[in-house]
Amino acid sequence: MLPKELFNDPFATVVNDFRGELLSARIADDGQWRFPEVEALPEKYEVALLMFEDQHFYRHPGVNPLAIGRALWQNLTASETVSGGSTISMQVIRLSRKGKSRSVKEKLVEMALATRLELRYSKSSILKLYASHAPFGGNTVGLNAAAWRYFQRPPKNLSWAEAALLAILPNQPSLLFPGKRNEKLLDKRNRLLQRLYNAGAMDEISFELAKAEPLPDGPARLPQKADHFLSYLAQSGAKGKVTNSSVDGFLQDRVNSVLNAHHALLKTDGIHNAAVLVLDVKSNQVMAYAGNVPESGSEHAGAVDVIQAPRSTGSLLKPLLYASLLDEGLILPKTLIPDVPTFYTDFAPKNFTRKYDGVVHADMAISRSLNVPAVNMLKMYGYPKFHQKLRDLGMTTLNNPPGFYGLSMILGGSEGTLWDMANIYAGMSRTLNNHSSRRFTTDYQGYAFASFESKDFEANREVPSLNASSVWFAFKAMLEVYRPAEDASWKLYSSARKVAWKTGTSFGYRDGWAIGVTPEYVVGVWVGNADGEGRPGLTGIKAAAPLMFDVFDLLPETTWFKPPKSELVTAIVDRETGFLSSPYSAKVDTVEIPKVGLRTTTSPYHQRVHLDKTERFRVNAGCYPLKDIVTKNWLVLPPKEAEYYKKKNPMYLDLPPLMPGCEDTSLSLMVMDMIYPQENAALYIPIAQDGVRSELVFEATHRESDIELFWHLDDVYIGSTLSKHEISLKPSPGDHIITIIDPEGNQFKRKFRVLSKESEE
Repeated sequence: MLPKELFNDPFATVVNDFRGELLSARIADDGQWRFPEVEALPEKYEVALLMFEDQHFYRHPGVNPLAIGRALWQNLTASETVSGGSTISMQVIRLSRKGKSRSVKEKLVEMALATRLELRYSKSSILKLYASHAPFGGNTVGLNAAAWRYFQRPPKNLSWAEAALLAILPNQPSLLFPGKRNEKLLDKRNRLLQRLYNAGAMDEISFELAKAEPLPDGPARLPQKADHFLSYLAQSGAKGKVTNSSVDGFLQDRVNSVLNAHHALLKTDGIHNAAVLVLDVKSNQVMAYAGNVPESGSEHAGAVDVIQAPRSTGSLLKPLLYASLLDEGLILPKTLIPDVPTFYTDFAPKNFTRKYDGVVHADMAISRSLNVPAVNMLKMYGYPKFHQKLRDLGMTTLNNPPGFYGLSMILGGSEGTLWDMANIYAGMSRTLNNHSSRRFTTDYQGYAFASFESKDFEANREVPSLNASSVWFAFKAMLEVYRPAEDASWKLYSSARKVAWKTGTSFGYRDGWAIGVTPEYVVGVWVGNADGEGRPGLTGIKAAAPLMFDVFDLLPETTWFKPPKSELVTAIVDRETGFLSSPYSAKVDTVEIPKVGLRTTTSPYHQRVHLDKTERFRVNAGCYPLKDIVTKNWLVLPPKEAEYYKKKNPMYLDLPPLMPGCEDTSLSLMVMDMIYPQENAALYIPIAQDGVRSELVFEATHRESDIELFWHLDDVYIGSTLSKHEISLKPSPGDHIITIIDPEGNQFKRKFRVLSKESEE
């Protein structure tokens, strides 16, 4: 009986690029280079195979009596077995019945089963079974593997000489194969070429050229251009299969070269791993996938596919938060966001430079990647809602509830993969592309993740997670990347082509990120150590961004996005604060904003103040002649924000003081604030090595910079400060209230608790 399944051999795992060129392959579980079964046979190979093995293949029913008779006569006259007379169908049966003896009885079984094979399979299917399972010397099995191992090309590109060689190799695979008895093998190949020429299969020039081709020295190593991509495919269900991927083999080669070049420099700083992912935005497919440095080695976890490994995201989520706030009409692009030292119970965000602006425009906070404004924006948006937004966008690594991450989520307190992050940014790019082309269809591709397969994209989302106008302003902020003075050259470098780009650095300098976006491509880069070791120079701007721009240089010219006019509206905004203008705005601009931005509030920072005619004092009608009052619109920041803002903005003017005798004012102003500690803070005073308790430093600010402040702890006077309002104290464990009073009798109180060592434990 013919078995239901002839072959159950394990296959190698193979991935090809979009041209059909081999990217990488992994040997089958039984140690054989056996590629999955061929789908079609090239004409030259089929002609050569039939000429050599079975000229009457298409005319016999599985057994050729003439060939059997000729083989018997040759064996009898030679007194040894020199020919088996087997048809290709019989050889398929023999290959499927592994290890059977070459006896007369076995030959009869093969003949019987070959006839059944012909009844079950078509002639072309039988040829493909033979070509897929025939031995080609050593541990090379099947035509596909043989073509790549001996000639480094797919079977469809074989020459006549190469096709003829592969046609004869299965005849004596253990005795004759490239690298072993080459003279006899060359003679055998050329005799087959002669027969093909005599039969008219090739012309004389082709025949002479074919004979002149040398034999390969032996099997070569197969290409391993995308090992991590291959591993990911194998883990995703493609083990033992051929994946015809969307990857561009030429680009993959060049990305690997750039990756190795950067690795040569990075490893001198103790940075051993890096990954690059290139996505085609419009086709939504992977163009290059380098999961790690090819030369990093096993000692530095070179086998780890960092593209799929969760790592701290650093600042990569900031543009997504900015777009989300715009999307819901909570801010405008230029809305002022507080940028002052901020303290929470177990979290004290700091800007990378440890400097603060007091307030900063929202888009500039993204361009400069400022941490404190980002935390303030997340507090405004709500971290539970942002947690869900990220999941909606496709961030698959947020496996804990929102409270687990809290506000630190925006500064790398959550982990993400390069795969997820690059795809999210690619989805944002498609949102703008599709909006510009007016392709509003039910198969909207915005946030569906890229396909590995070289086939038509199948969308799995119908609506975008962010509107085009929000994405537009997010990309504008990313395009206008601003760096400190020492990194000023980056702005010139990045402007070589328009790329919206964002870097990220995780806590402890463990991860450096860079993602760049254009209408055509997304390039995502991660740099670091796979074992999580941090290094001082491991930042996104220094380690990852140069690699990202070098990869962009490998890509064709790119364009820039068109503004989504249908989602924009012209509005009048306050120039200084970025809010919608109010009657108290001193200067205004007419700009485009998202339509939803019309629901935002007017500027809360401008107030109308009444001054005396010298404009040195604030007055009111109760203490100053009404006819002499000068009215002005004034930018009034809260005391803490003003303290830092005026250090960088000398044009900012404090409010004039009240004129003596003018106790009543229409302004409701906060005249002072505490910088540290926060309200109801729980503080622990460490004990030094000598057993002495350290001091806590309290810091306050007043709207009038040169004023004297008087400090009280639990209603006990402890001293005064002038100009710089800092005071050091050693409060005992327990609850306390600190009170500050200015010369005009204004008071400020703050509650705090000092923890004892026991309560801390």
